[in-house]
Amino acid sequence: MAKKENEQKFQFALGKENYILLAIGFAIIIVGFLLMMGGRSEDPAVFNEEIYSFRRITLAPIIVLFGFMFEIYAIMKKPKSVD
Repeated sequence: MAKKENEQKFQFALGKENYILLAIGFAIIIVGFLLMMGGRSEDPAVFNEEIYSFRRITLAPIIVLFGFMFEIYAIMKKPKSVD
């Protein structure tokens, strides 16, 4: 009986599935930030309009926000019990 109580004492707050979902959410956030990169101009005196592209201004921030929402879901998801 004491051994069973001891096993339950050392359980993690989140389950294996939660950690996998957290890793997926982290990867989504990284992809969003990678989409924001670029647009540098070779000549500092010349303005590069590429920094205002749809990908950098609209798509990438939406992907990053989705990644953060996915992270919240991964944390809040109830882990399956291992009874």
